[in-house]
Amino acid sequence: MKRTIIVAAALLAGLAAVSAQENKGGLSPEILSEISKGYEGTTADKAIRNALNTTPINTLAQVAGVAPMDTHFSHEVKTKGRTNQLSSGRCWLFSGLNVLRAKMIEKYDLGDFQFSQGYLFFYDQLEKANLFLQAIIDTRALPFEDRKVDWLFLNPIGDGGQFTGVSNLVMKYGVVPSTVMPETLNANNTSQMRTQLANKLREDGLRLRAAWDAAADKDRKSGKAEKELEAMKVNMLKEIYRMLVLCIGTPPSEFEWTRYDSKGNFVSTERYTPKSFYDTFVGDDLENNYIMVMNDPTREYGKVYEIEYDRHVYDGENWLYLNLPIERIKEMAIASIKDNTAMYFSCDVGKFMDRKTGILDIDSYDYESLMGVSFGMDKRERILTHASGSSHAMSLIAVDLKDGKPVKWMVENSWGAASGYKGNLIMTDKWFDEYMFRLVVEKKYVPADILRMLSQKPTLLPAWDPMFLPEE
Repeated sequence: MKRTIIVAAALLAGLAAVSAQENKGGLSPEILSEISKGYEGTTADKAIRNALNTTPINTLAQVAGVAPMDTHFSHEVKTKGRTNQLSSGRCWLFSGLNVLRAKMIEKYDLGDFQFSQGYLFFYDQLEKANLFLQAIIDTRALPFEDRKVDWLFLNPIGDGGQFTGVSNLVMKYGVVPSTVMPETLNANNTSQMRTQLANKLREDGLRLRAAWDAAADKDRKSGKAEKELEAMKVNMLKEIYRMLVLCIGTPPSEFEWTRYDSKGNFVSTERYTPKSFYDTFVGDDLENNYIMVMNDPTREYGKVYEIEYDRHVYDGENWLYLNLPIERIKEMAIASIKDNTAMYFSCDVGKFMDRKTGILDIDSYDYESLMGVSFGMDKRERILTHASGSSHAMSLIAVDLKDGKPVKWMVENSWGAASGYKGNLIMTDKWFDEYMFRLVVEKKYVPADILRMLSQKPTLLPAWDPMFLPEE
């Protein structure tokens, strides 16, 4: 009996020790009592709490008495009209096409001309569907739990992207005027269409993997099984094509377009294919005449990086960029703007932004005083902790220089003419340093030493790297 009591006591002591271990790090009553002292309930605390119960944090954090931003710019690219992506993630496409249309409007003295975003979006979605299905075929021998396979099924298709998609799609399919293939409701509001496409592609991906698993060894070795997968893929893409036509429309193979000048005077009426239209009115080699640069302080500067599977077209190029200090990027941006050439630009647009005025200014918001805490992370630390990253693409069109140094920048946005400052956003140079990430610039504005850096072999990064989410 005594032995039984001793054993039982030992078991209870052991369970208590395990329980204590399991509870280590939890919020005990004593710890809760201590941390509750973080709110003192002073008169100021109560006033702030009352305000926050009925007013958005951003509104209360705005610094009072800040002078309105001067909207004068020493150098500005000539542009006309403002586009609107509405409820879609196509900022990358609007930004790229806005750069091209600014050139065309200036060269041919056009009015408020626009390219059809719907035309290229149709092929973007078709190409991304093919990219996913072919990637499933390429990874057919990997286990379903493999990180790459999991990432593919997590991201079968989307409407976000970046400039590589613009260059590959334009050079492959050309462009058409917006009047030839107008926007549809589902092109402007993509979420429901995207859901249906994604679910269909996931189902098709499972069917492809199941067909490979069921194939005989002799058929795998002879290549017959892979050919059968490719035939299945073509039939699957027929269904995707049908879905896209129903939602976006049929892309034209040939069309007639009448050109008018900026005063509304008739110039000509001609027939074009999408490729001949691009060659006639733009003709720029987007795949070879431009480079993408990045300011990412988490990685070594002067190095070229490539993102696996981060492309829009399977037989196109992966997203490739050169990482540079911010001052070198500014040097090229200023040279381009001075020569009346807009650029594809991306940033973390939601930070310190006044949507009414279109101003992005770190010093216009004071979250620290409002909340009574400090926010001390720098750009590198924000990237590493997922607190910041490139979220939106626009067209960089202006810089204000004083004594040769930039004090503010302006971008043409794609949220409509009524948004921000006449459809634009204006950012201080300090904001530019902290939240600008990517710029696509013509090689003629790139210094020789930077061009030489592009000859190095790129470092391949995984598709799921958090810094390289598509811009929307």
